[in-house]
Amino acid sequence: MAHKDKIIKTNAARLLDRAGIHYQLIPYTVDPDNLAATHVAEELGEDIKRVFKTLVLHGDRVGYIVCVVPGDSEVDLKKAAAAAGDKKVEMIPMKELLPLTGYIRGGCSPIGMKKPFPTFFHSTAADYDFIYVSAGQRGLQLKINPGQLIDYCRATISDIATE
Repeated sequence: MAHKDKIIKTNAARLLDRAGIHYQLIPYTVDPDNLAATHVAEELGEDIKRVFKTLVLHGDRVGYIVCVVPGDSEVDLKKAAAAAGDKKVEMIPMKELLPLTGYIRGGCSPIGMKKPFPTFFHSTAADYDFIYVSAGQRGLQLKINPGQLIDYCRATISDIATE
């Protein structure tokens, strides 16, 4: 039985449990008017460079790709396209996010999307012993070793963000 004060595990957390990967679920207060990673970092009391956001793009050849970048940067579309082997990529329209991934804006995790997509982590993820990514719902982050997360997601490390 779950206690009232216990954090409810998300699908992403259950998948990590099944894979034997250590993580922590870290709750934070959601501001529906400010879903930015900077707000998440402030709530966590962490460096924004450790708080990664998950973005979904569509390419002209490969199709959908997932880019995981530090919260204070944006995906560089040319670099992301090159990493994916596409000529060009663009962000998907927000209305496509939930049907495509099963996640909503502000709660999109690189773990447990409806289908696996080619995934790219910005190269700075490897600089840290732990990073934060969404646990799959607003108000909950995964604190996790980036190497284990990247391996689990079968992701590629690439310079895909603006500086």
